[in-house]
Amino acid sequence: QVQLVESGGGLVQAGGSLRLSCVASGMIFRVNTMGWYRQAPGKQREMVATITSGGDIDYVDFVKGRFTISRDNAKNTVYLQMSSLKPEDTALYYCNYKRFGSPISNWGQGTQVTVSS
Repeated sequence: QVQLVESGGGLVQAGGSLRLSCVASGMIFRVNTMGWYRQAPGKQREMVATITSGGDIDYVDFVKGRFTISRDNAKNTVYLQMSSLKPEDTALYYCNYKRFGSPISNWGQGTQVTVSS
């Protein structure tokens, strides 16, 4: 079992920045993918960015150029640096961990990001 704990959310004005962190603990496999997803009220959860243990990165189009995902494998931690935030970025942001080759996803409890106009 893998436990994920997110932090760093909060209230920020449009154009501002936030940095999210997620620490994974438990049965961590060396080869894995970690990432960030978000869910706004009344909407489905959507991918924001993912990063593999080898450093391969994928972003959804609407955050390219504004958000940066990174990770520290030694600390089992993934980060999401968010800049130029927009009100439409308001959502509950979830951390995700998936072992390579496994269909099972592990989720954190989420951290709220609210962007005021």
